[in-house]
Amino acid sequence: MCWIKRRRHISSFQIIIVSFLIAIIVGALLLMLPIATRGAGGASFLDALFTSTSAVCVTGLVVHDTATYWSLFGQMVILCLIQIGGLGVVTVALTLVKFSGRKIGLTQRSAMQEAIAAPSVGGIIRMTGFISRVVVIVELLGAVSLATQFCPEFGFLKGSWYAVFHSVSAFCNAGFDLIGVKGYYTSLTDYVDNPVINITVMLLIIMGGLGFFVWDDIRKNKWHIKKYRMQSKVVFTMTLLLILMPALYFYFQEFSQLPLKARIFSSLFQSITPRTAGFNTVSLPTISEAGLMIMIVLMLIGGSPGSTAGGMKTTTIAVLFSNALAVFRRNDQAHLYGRRIPDGAVKKAATVFLLYMTLFLAGGFIIMVADKIPMSASFFETASAIATVGLTVGITPGLSMLSKVILIILMYFGRVGGLTLVFATVSEKKSTNSKYPQERITVG
Repeated sequence: MCWIKRRRHISSFQIIIVSFLIAIIVGALLLMLPIATRGAGGASFLDALFTSTSAVCVTGLVVHDTATYWSLFGQMVILCLIQIGGLGVVTVALTLVKFSGRKIGLTQRSAMQEAIAAPSVGGIIRMTGFISRVVVIVELLGAVSLATQFCPEFGFLKGSWYAVFHSVSAFCNAGFDLIGVKGYYTSLTDYVDNPVINITVMLLIIMGGLGFFVWDDIRKNKWHIKKYRMQSKVVFTMTLLLILMPALYFYFQEFSQLPLKARIFSSLFQSITPRTAGFNTVSLPTISEAGLMIMIVLMLIGGSPGSTAGGMKTTTIAVLFSNALAVFRRNDQAHLYGRRIPDGAVKKAATVFLLYMTLFLAGGFIIMVADKIPMSASFFETASAIATVGLTVGITPGLSMLSKVILIILMYFGRVGGLTLVFATVSEKKSTNSKYPQERITVG
């Protein structure tokens, strides 16, 4: 009887990884239907699985142009998968349960806490409602703004659909686009100097990548920044630095040949989109090796906790830098904004960094060897996959089956989170007072 009870216990981490896996499989099966593609026969299982994984994991890497290969039904399936993946499967499920009037138990609340990186279980249901309202309002406003540009160009119905699709894709940091009707895999390059599309998409990406708890801080404290949580302050600081510093490089080094307006928008857009949206307004193969390296770093850092973005997260990098400064100054504790950072947070940050870098390098090496692809292109692709970005230098459609499977695994890992996968597969922590003997080891 005790054995049965132990078998029935499912952790919140296991709920998260299984729910994402189910969403991916269901999406793949739907995309395999003949009505999901414009051509006859439907998509192969590998192509459907790749696209479904990319959508649920809000990555944006594609093996077929979204606008020309998938039918309206297929595009609608992709959009639903993006919305589910951006909010998190658990978040969407609990939102539906809440509106149905059913009671939400402690297990579901705990899963929700892990899914949105909440500090505690308390207030989870209220937070679910807040997230739902923010998503609807922001995506609606984004769609209205984009419709002013797409409707005159494509007509009211098609333009409205394009506006909704790109608004959801941008806010969820997915990077899927429908502008392939102008040219395969062109993304937003035709709108390099369009202020409305550039500003709208950039704002949607930033808002989706800040994290819902940051928006909750804004709602509660308005302009009283001193009252914000330390995490919100760190997110704002890191976000601002990671936008302005790369933008200055792109402005002076990469896009000096463009007219002033296009140069400004391109520089800002290419510093924002790698964290982790996947749109681009310039052709990435034209960017130098140094520029691509900067984009790889931005992709790996990603957005912030509890957001629609992927990557190691801005807070992870901030904690690692803070700990490094503490070591340099020979302080016992790392701190940010007058607050001490727990040792557990430093250990988790170091573990996340190691996991991402190991998989990023291993995946890039395998693709480089398997497909005989240059090192920069291979590592750019794996960084884009594991950070759920979706940017590519154009090698994705031509990759071998092995390389596509590697990217699928990396996208899944990047979306559910490395620690979530580890915690879901290992046994629960056992409390014990015993400790191993301590011995010094030289590092550095």
